[in-house]
Amino acid sequence: MKAMILAAGFGTRLFPLTIDRTKPAIPFLGKPVVGYVAEYISRFGIRDVVVNLHHQPRSVMDALGDGSRFGVEINYSIEEPGILGTAGALDNARDHLAAETFVVINGKIITDIDIAAALRSHKESGAIATMVLKRNPSLERFTVVEAHDDRVVGFRELSEGERTEGRVPLMFTGIQILEPRVFDWIPRGIYSDIVPTFYRPAIDAGERINAFVTDARWYEISTLRRYLDISLAMAGSGRIVEGAGCSVDASADVEDAVLWDNVRVERGAYLRRVVVGDGVNIAEGTRFENSVVVRGDLLARNPEKPKKAQPGYFEGENYIVPLG
Repeated sequence: MKAMILAAGFGTRLFPLTIDRTKPAIPFLGKPVVGYVAEYISRFGIRDVVVNLHHQPRSVMDALGDGSRFGVEINYSIEEPGILGTAGALDNARDHLAAETFVVINGKIITDIDIAAALRSHKESGAIATMVLKRNPSLERFTVVEAHDDRVVGFRELSEGERTEGRVPLMFTGIQILEPRVFDWIPRGIYSDIVPTFYRPAIDAGERINAFVTDARWYEISTLRRYLDISLAMAGSGRIVEGAGCSVDASADVEDAVLWDNVRVERGAYLRRVVVGDGVNIAEGTRFENSVVVRGDLLARNPEKPKKAQPGYFEGENYIVPLG
């Protein structure tokens, strides 16, 4: 079986961590996020993988290589000059995927969802597609997937009903199983997204879309706060995540911190709930809390900030984004 990992997005809400790489290429507990995804699907015997690329593609290619480190073999699907969307990405890899049932997975999730169980459900249902869904008791701002009798019947935004009546909606996990017939719905050579291009019209035409609902662990790394919270939640004891080549002075007070590679923390520094990017020097006596800290020279080389980026400020050689 083949799989496609979606890794072409811009990662604007993770800026400035994505200033020199795209979202799936950022480190997470010693591996790039997209490496976790590749390793995860390989555990289910999925070895033949295509990864779509657009924004800062070299960062993903450097992170994954040929895939052998993560138990897979990777082909890259470059989207240029423009990004193609979640359905256009499939079209761009049509020749690689169209021969058999395949899995599509978002390149920014950390999960232990049982893909083998989802595949069994898909085959038993006879559906053209299976969406892997999860309950959303926290009412996070994900599109609601409506399902009835294990069948997806529609999509909508969160309503006041969920908030006032205590209903628990379903949300999409970013994992889907598709039959080659999906390509009958996807136009060639243009930008298109999977829900309006395939799912909605297929449901209207009477196609069965299977709903596989799971309570397995699932995290989506989409914002700076999420990245920090998920990293700390999975770090185990100590609550300090250190990359390669880090130096932390014994007198520094560091807790709940994610340090990327070659970070230096000098004497008397105080860090609480922070992410510190590659090569940052935390000067003697400096205090940072609830913040992301990157080298200021990265901003000098890339002065244009994405519209969705959280505001930040320069302090000495560093650029700091408070998390609130």
